[in-house]
Amino acid sequence: MKTKLFVITPPFTQLNTPYPATAYIKGFLNTKNIESVQADLGIDVILELFSKKGLINLFEVSSFRFQVLDSEISDNSKRIFALQDEYIKTIDSVIQFLQGKNPTLALQICQEDFLPEASRFAQLEELDWAFGTMGTQDKAKHLATLYLEDISDFIVECVDENFGFSRYAERLGRSANSFDELYAALQKEPTYIDSILISLLKAKIEAVKPTLFLISVPFPGNLYSAFRSAQWVKQNHPEIKISMGGGFPNTELRSLSDKRVFEFFDFITLDDGEVPIEELIFHLENPDSDSFKRTFLLENGEVVYKNNSLKHDYKQAYVGTPDYSDLPLDKYISVIEIVNPMHRMWSDGRWNKLTMAHGCYWGKCTFCDISLDYIKVYEPVAASLLCDRIEELIEKTGQNGFHFVDEAAPPALMRALALEILKRKLAVTWWTNIRFEKSFSKDLCLLLKASGCIAVSGGLEVASDRLLKLIDKGVTVEQVAKVTRNFTEAGIMVHAYLMYGYPTQTIQETVDSLEMVRQLFEAGVLQSGFWHQFALTAHSPVGLYPEKFGVTKKTETIGTFANNDIEYSDATGINHDKFSFGLKKSLFNFMHGICFDYELQDWFDFKIPRTKIHPDFIFNALEEQNDFNTKPNAKVVWLGGRPSAEIFTKSKKGRSWEMMALTFHDKKESFDIQTSKEEGEWLISILSKISISNGKNFTFQEVKNDFETELEDFELFWYSKPINTLREFGLLIL
Repeated sequence: MKTKLFVITPPFTQLNTPYPATAYIKGFLNTKNIESVQADLGIDVILELFSKKGLINLFEVSSFRFQVLDSEISDNSKRIFALQDEYIKTIDSVIQFLQGKNPTLALQICQEDFLPEASRFAQLEELDWAFGTMGTQDKAKHLATLYLEDISDFIVECVDENFGFSRYAERLGRSANSFDELYAALQKEPTYIDSILISLLKAKIEAVKPTLFLISVPFPGNLYSAFRSAQWVKQNHPEIKISMGGGFPNTELRSLSDKRVFEFFDFITLDDGEVPIEELIFHLENPDSDSFKRTFLLENGEVVYKNNSLKHDYKQAYVGTPDYSDLPLDKYISVIEIVNPMHRMWSDGRWNKLTMAHGCYWGKCTFCDISLDYIKVYEPVAASLLCDRIEELIEKTGQNGFHFVDEAAPPALMRALALEILKRKLAVTWWTNIRFEKSFSKDLCLLLKASGCIAVSGGLEVASDRLLKLIDKGVTVEQVAKVTRNFTEAGIMVHAYLMYGYPTQTIQETVDSLEMVRQLFEAGVLQSGFWHQFALTAHSPVGLYPEKFGVTKKTETIGTFANNDIEYSDATGINHDKFSFGLKKSLFNFMHGICFDYELQDWFDFKIPRTKIHPDFIFNALEEQNDFNTKPNAKVVWLGGRPSAEIFTKSKKGRSWEMMALTFHDKKESFDIQTSKEEGEWLISILSKISISNGKNFTFQEVKNDFETELEDFELFWYSKPINTLREFGLLIL
């Protein structure tokens, strides 16, 4: 019997855009002519819940708690329940507004007498800072988001304690060494949210009639609903085989041994899904076959791991273009949860997700799971193929926004992609994750901006050179400052991931890191950041070789279910938790552009040492140095257009010679330069050759040789005022 696949992401990941795993799998299955249907049950459940009908049911289900005057219910929930008619009246129009279908509602929302308000609206004093210059639509999105979060608070308190917009029952999936707690939760009656999920799943299963049901579980917050979905299908359609894959099993379930998991799933696959799924399909169509790729299954009552397939994983050129068909792209909702520029990009707007390269080209950071294939196996995609996929996705989705979800996008490939985008004259908006390495020169950043890059995020981690070396990050704080300056001056927003509590980190180093971060924001080269505390994972160098990092695992026991996050003690004995509030509060203010003059001590309610960082460390690191040592093999590119030329005669002391005035037009302004007639003619000729629209890339040495066929003193001309002017308007050396 021919296999038909149903591929889902269970609740919940993002509200504004689909998580790309199912689209990647469907794109691959298309290349094999295998029939598949995909669904994002997260957005489906949200739209069912946050609707007029959904809220009527919600308030009805919770009403008994208010009839008995439950003393444990907060005043906030009582207020929301009392205002239920206002919520029911406004919910459909608010959801339509957040879907981009009802933009005029922004005017009413911003008058602040349209939406019912509960506790989330207590933060409104920030609004003038955040949206004073940003306009009505963004302010209304933020207010509408607060309104949804108020309803979410009500659901958590009165209906389902596990609810969360981007995660569901996440507590049950985090560090779940034992399956006991999750298994016990699954034996209970389905919750209110579960009942919505199951009703939607039932309709889809009956419509699709799959033979193989694939559930992608990217995060701990998807795990519980994945099991609930599998449980219902097992009970009601036992003939359908069920498999789990995705980021959670890839990192957490590599040592799975609990048989009870296979009461819900027939298979669990690890790492790249293409070949494992292909082998599962072959097995279902040929039951006597015993060829599996990185697959757990139950055999003779025991959990076994089979990896006996002779098939190699597919090269990135052959996995196909992600296919978003079946997903309700016009129904995702853009929210602005918190006023952090980068987090806002995560939750606002629809992004097509693509990958420039499989794995990480650096692959050395000691806190990272670099022993796993999804990071360890590095394989870039050719820029021309990436652009083919970009064009295909624009045509299919009608969206030209792209988030490249790389571990760290390679600078050389980013350069090649930007050149290809410009050569094809594509209008795209894109952003990605990078390492702050010195390859990101001023000119490369300008090229990336010209191609549509609007933001980058990267790990500064612990802003201390000793710890950056221990992490094996391959960067210094000074280098990060220069790179972030290059991006910022090109008009590309920079977000830094920041870490505290790394093994052997002293209190002095935490304080000094904060001072470095303060100076980076004060210098204006960082626009966004986020502090997170170090977590020890099983597949990182610190987890594999803890003795090298002064770390002691609290237990060597390997659980029967999830094994990734490890409890440990640090040789320093420092309680890093106590820094959390002060680091995050200071960063919040720095992102507002305020409080740079505060003493670092002011952010903490316990004594800290004075910083040892010079107050002008970042300022001095950013002092500009002209570099006249251009590499001969550097690429020379002209982003501008063809100039108009006018020849005129110049005279001095009885001597006359011909000059040329060249007029250029860029998107913002027009400008002129003057050269000798001969140099002007050469310049017009070479700009045509090195134009971005020309297929061939010229090196600096080739440009120099071209000049010297007819003229002399290339260096004198190249570093002259006319060329310096062109360097400001799109003459790039890469």
